[in-house]
Amino acid sequence: MNYFINKGINEPIEFKGLKAQYIGYLGGGLVALLVLFAILYLIGLAVYLCILIISASGSYLFYIVFGLSHKYGQHGLMKHQARRYLPIYLKFKSRKLFYEKR
Repeated sequence: MNYFINKGINEPIEFKGLKAQYIGYLGGGLVALLVLFAILYLIGLAVYLCILIISASGSYLFYIVFGLSHKYGQHGLMKHQARRYLPIYLKFKSRKLFYEKR
């Protein structure tokens, strides 16, 4: 199978519907699931139980990442997270700032 990564001029990287940073989020999540599988196996859980837990977690990971990608797009998630740092209102003690001419 050949997979193509579409990247036009000034366009974000897109792979199977995932855009930009969401590809990294999905890759990081899959690596974390691999480490979790190794830990569960080394603890002594049954292999079928490990596979069941990892497959359920992997399905949830794909569902969440694809949902975020479709909901927010390339930069929308960063804008959504940055919104909480905006002040609710601005308070000035004098009007001097508004009367100065530049």
